[in-house]
Amino acid sequence: MIVVLLTQVTWAPPGIELEKWRHALAEDVVDLLATLNEVDPAIAATPADRPLAEAVAWPSMQVYEVPSTTVNATFAAAAADGYDQAAVIAADVPDLPGLILGKLFRPLTTKTVAVAPNEGPGLLGVASRLPAPDWLPELDLDGDVAATTIRPHAPNPAEVATAPPWRRLRGPADLATLDQAVEGWDATRALLSGGGLSG
Repeated sequence: MIVVLLTQVTWAPPGIELEKWRHALAEDVVDLLATLNEVDPAIAATPADRPLAEAVAWPSMQVYEVPSTTVNATFAAAAADGYDQAAVIAADVPDLPGLILGKLFRPLTTKTVAVAPNEGPGLLGVASRLPAPDWLPELDLDGDVAATTIRPHAPNPAEVATAPPWRRLRGPADLATLDQAVEGWDATRALLSGGGLSG
């Protein structure tokens, strides 16, 4: 299972309303997951963000209501639903390659936890066997954490693998790295085109 966690978005391009921007980003990530083979996609949201989750969810897609936007709360919801492994990813990576998600899951055949860094502050995502290990600290995808800060908590540091990084859209510098030639991210692309920001 891969769960899109609706964390807060604090920046939007000039001329675009923050909530519309957040909606477009989340919609594109959810659309990506919904098209992947052999993956159960889901969304995790706090009660306040339940309307956004329902708005971007595909029919029959699971929406987990979680008490906080932590990776741990999301893992607990997936474990309660009977899954034996899950990945939690940020909702602000509209152009994320599906290959990255595969590389986030792959280490779980021999490792307990895998971490995909963001190319800036925070994390792109975390995958774990479920139930998540007791030693896993409370993780916020927006926090200043990395595989190197998680490993000391593990009984064996080798239990924590590192997946390839990707870039979340969290500021003007990130926006400039979007590749117009890459297919997908239609909602984000449309919003940027409407705002006169894409080429």
